[in-house]
Amino acid sequence: MARALQDLFGIQEPIVLGPFGGLSSVSLTAAVSELGGLGSYGLYGYAPDRIADTIAQLRSATSRPVAVNVWLPTGDEVTPSEVDLAPFTAALRPLFDAAGLRPPVAPAAFLPSVDDQLTAILEAAPAVLSVVFGVPDAWLVEAARKRGIRLIGTATSVAEARALDEAGVDAIVATGAEAAGHRVSFLRSPEDSLVGTFALVPQVVDAVGVPVIAAGGVADRRGVAAAFALGASGVQVGTAFLRTRESAATDAHRQAIASAADTGTVLTRAMSGRLARGIPNRAIRDIEASGLIAPFPAQNWLTGVFRAEAARRGDGDLLSLWAGQASGMAVHDSAAAVFAELRAGIPR
Repeated sequence: MARALQDLFGIQEPIVLGPFGGLSSVSLTAAVSELGGLGSYGLYGYAPDRIADTIAQLRSATSRPVAVNVWLPTGDEVTPSEVDLAPFTAALRPLFDAAGLRPPVAPAAFLPSVDDQLTAILEAAPAVLSVVFGVPDAWLVEAARKRGIRLIGTATSVAEARALDEAGVDAIVATGAEAAGHRVSFLRSPEDSLVGTFALVPQVVDAVGVPVIAAGGVADRRGVAAAFALGASGVQVGTAFLRTRESAATDAHRQAIASAADTGTVLTRAMSGRLARGIPNRAIRDIEASGLIAPFPAQNWLTGVFRAEAARRGDGDLLSLWAGQASGMAVHDSAAAVFAELRAGIPR
């Protein structure tokens, strides 16, 4: 398995960029691929036309392999007709006021159709497709294979890893509870699937027959070396790259990562309605104090209205400051410096 990922994806180093839903940038994705790793781009919420355009931009930026990421439906998603937004909008009123915005009117849909997203991705045929929150259907596995697209699944438990392996994915990201952003559990609740990277990775390696990519708490050469010692074939790194100037994070987000210590993150449903790890700020504190959090994706759409304005203003108090427990080791401001540090931990 020493070169499993390199051979599988056509890359030089077994380093994968974490896909940031809403925070991905073409420049960071291309930079990681150009450096010899697998750049990734999160397509959460993207309509088909935007997906086609984004993949075209990635192809223009690098001729090397790139992964794109989508969220699979879990069945618990609500539509605008299924939820009364009024009480949740009222609870968020102080945050809309802080952003200088009026409360929004419900949209026709919170998210584009996942099937339409997948159709656009298959037509564009990127080198790799990674999925979270579930197991790809048999039709998607077959369609990807016909187009030469490699599939990566994401697991937060051994049982999820086995399900992904049985479905026929090419590699599995074993993502520990330390990781930034959403807990992408799909067999049990995320609260019941908080397995740390150090415990999760070797058990997943023992349970599946495909290469395993370790994620969560990996930010420097020591984390990379530890991941390989646990049996992983590569690493996926998010927060360390998110802090770099090539990412789409705001300066306020980067500064929050730079200031976060080992206990500086929390798990919360406040910003999206699904459990995620980030740095607490006014938005999280106010929403949790209200006791009113809309189901996903309604909450994510509602907070997205003031988050977009906060990003424009550089107001970190109203953003989703996603970050992992290894934020204190995210010390570099360029993708090249992060990549060099990670590469130094790969066994040779």
